[in-house]
Amino acid sequence: MTRLQRETKETKIELTLDIDGTGRANVATGIGFFDHMLESFAKHARFDLEVRCDGDLHVDYHHSVEDVGIVLGEALHKEIFPPKNRERFGDSVVVMDEAAVSCALDLSNRPFLVYEVAIDGKIGEFDCELVEEFFKALVFNAKITCHIVQLRGKNRHHIAEAAFKALAVALRRSLRMDDRAGMPSTKGVL
Repeated sequence: MTRLQRETKETKIELTLDIDGTGRANVATGIGFFDHMLESFAKHARFDLEVRCDGDLHVDYHHSVEDVGIVLGEALHKEIFPPKNRERFGDSVVVMDEAAVSCALDLSNRPFLVYEVAIDGKIGEFDCELVEEFFKALVFNAKITCHIVQLRGKNRHHIAEAAFKALAVALRRSLRMDDRAGMPSTKGVL
C-alpha cells in the first residue's frame, strides 16, 4: 500500500493506493464525473483507492484532474516497480453500448502515451480534453507505455468511461502474478 501527498498553490491531494486490493474506492475531488471515472477505474483494476483533492475549482478542473493523475501515477510506480513475477503486458477492449475503446500497455519503466480518442466538448461541466490530460499525467508518472485507442462510439460519457475501464482492465492483466515470470525482461531489469 502506498500513501502520497502533494500540495501546490493549486491543489492539495492525499492518495492511498493498493494494487492488490478488491476494487474499493473512496474518492472526493469535487468533480462529480471525475470521481465516477476514478471509482470505475479502481473497481475494474481491482485496486483499493482513496483520493482527496482540494483544488482551485473556481478556476476550472484542469489542475485537479492533472495533479490527481500525477499523484496516482507516482503511486502506481511505487506499487509496481520492480514488477517481479508479474505478467508485464496487458490489454483490453471495453465496450459501453455503442462505444468501444482498447488499451494495450507495458510495465516498461519507459513512459509513452498514444492517445487516439476523439471526444471534445463537455460531459456535464467536465471538459473532455481533461481525459487526455489525466492519462498523460498518470502514464508519465507511472513510467508505463500505454496505447489508448477509440475503436468506435458517439456518446462522450460512454467513450470516456470505456477508456478509463480499458486502462483499468489492462493494468489488472499486466499485474497478474506469475511465479514463472521472474523479472519479465530479457535485460534482467525494468
